[in-house]
Amino acid sequence: MPINSNQISRRDFMRLAKQYGLSSTMMAATTLGGTVSLVSLAKATETTYEKRYAKPAKHTLRFGAAEFNADTLLIERAGSLEFARDLEERTEGEIRIEFIGNNQACDQLSCVDTTQLGITDIYTASTQNSAGGAPYLNVLDYAYMFPSRAAQYHFLYSPESNRLLRDPLEERHGLKFLFSHCELRGIQLGLKYKDAPTVTKIEELFGTKNRVTGTQLGRIAMRLLNLNPVPVSWGETLDGLKLGLIDGAETWASAVASAGMAPVVSQSVDLKFFCGTEHTSMSAPIYNSLGADLQNAVMESAYIAQMHVQSANEAALVNTVGFSDPQMPDTLFAKHNVRPAFLGNDQIKIAEEMCAPEFNPNPWTEWRERLNKWAGGIDTYGEIYRIAREIPQDTLAENVEPRRWWK
Repeated sequence: MPINSNQISRRDFMRLAKQYGLSSTMMAATTLGGTVSLVSLAKATETTYEKRYAKPAKHTLRFGAAEFNADTLLIERAGSLEFARDLEERTEGEIRIEFIGNNQACDQLSCVDTTQLGITDIYTASTQNSAGGAPYLNVLDYAYMFPSRAAQYHFLYSPESNRLLRDPLEERHGLKFLFSHCELRGIQLGLKYKDAPTVTKIEELFGTKNRVTGTQLGRIAMRLLNLNPVPVSWGETLDGLKLGLIDGAETWASAVASAGMAPVVSQSVDLKFFCGTEHTSMSAPIYNSLGADLQNAVMESAYIAQMHVQSANEAALVNTVGFSDPQMPDTLFAKHNVRPAFLGNDQIKIAEEMCAPEFNPNPWTEWRERLNKWAGGIDTYGEIYRIAREIPQDTLAENVEPRRWWK
């Protein structure tokens, strides 16, 4: 992770960014592996800069990437910089990306708004936090609709994701859904559970008070599971867990690690109860203003980014985050004594029967009818549920077959 390397200070990194631009510096940083020196980063940054500015760009697109930077994108592999770099190379500089992370252009809750308002052209943020500005994104958040990360990737690659997710999102909210990282949300317990036994039963979570994102459907699931959802901004979640103001937070493992929350989390309970999808979307009007060749380039780069995320995030969960059993040493979770709590299938089944629309349909009726109407009368839950189970349940996420979903 270049910025945090012992050989590179933040001041040195920012000095390079001032000389060559933040986008060129970040793109260069993510191409370097292992121990990184200031000399190697400077050389890579200069090469990246010269390549990017070899000729004038026809389109310069502003990319608001919430809190992400070259470091955090090596923990939670959202694919943002890979997409930007590939698109610039693929279009031979006709499209140039101005990458703005570290919450400088927008944060998790506002990135969707800045793109809809034309302040940015592309953004990365979770679909759950973005659901406030684009409510159709709630369609991904029916409880236990996806049985695994593999099922999530399978759906995103499916051509049927166009009519069920991408087309309604574009029609209603002016956003073109490009690609996403995939995890399933659990409960991240704070330090008050440091000395408590590792959670093995769903009932041990009943009555806890937990931070919830902007998703409306996620709140339904949490209420049905007696998890007491409390709206807390992402920026305030760390202090809430540290001070014991909340018992836990509903999010996913790599989000905890990339946000620096591992020191205040004691257990990462793999409840798997709805999506954790750090997605990238583009302004549909901007996309439509590009010529056919550049539109095709955007989609091909999104496809490359989706494949990168699929493999890289699965590896990072084990080797960087430490979300595995047994847990790898020297991972972020191991260093901060965060215990992954993987619930048995019997416990997941109990939770599913408590809150999933398949078993408890009434609490979901209002939102289900609303989403179905927005999708043109499609049974959104039933259709996505079916597609998510087209592959064997034990399929590994890295083994899901990539497909160009728009063809």
